[in-house]
Amino acid sequence: MSIELLRRRFTTRGWIDARDHGVFIAISRFTPGTVVLAYVVMLGWRFHRWLGAVFALVVASVPASLIVFSLSATLARIDRYAAVRALLAVGILVASVLVLASAWHLLRPYLPKPSRLRTFVVAGVAIVLVVLGATPVRVLLVAAVISSVLPLPESTE
Repeated sequence: MSIELLRRRFTTRGWIDARDHGVFIAISRFTPGTVVLAYVVMLGWRFHRWLGAVFALVVASVPASLIVFSLSATLARIDRYAAVRALLAVGILVASVLVLASAWHLLRPYLPKPSRLRTFVVAGVAIVLVVLGATPVRVLLVAAVISSVLPLPESTE
């Protein structure tokens, strides 16, 4: 999304063309770190070489870093209050429900109705294992064993 906004802004102003954008995207996907940061640094390099690249890096990363630092420092100070912890717990719960609902919305068309119970059983066991502190490898191993033991639903084809 951010890359698309950058592309629109810079191509409409004539600063880059579709070829430059494609090259920037390809290179930024190979570099470590975020794609947006690499893209912005390449834009800076294109116009002012090293000075532009460093300036773009600073402008793109320092403000966000300061905001995150400020929020983290504030949270560290107010985390001792029970009301704040309760609000954070509710926020985490809401975020988790939203992620799970989105995942279900994306998966539902690909799961025929007979397979849904099997999917819920495997997911439920995996969630319980994670809550109990099982390692990811053990969770995947148990999920694979349960999936192989549960009968496959009858095909409706």
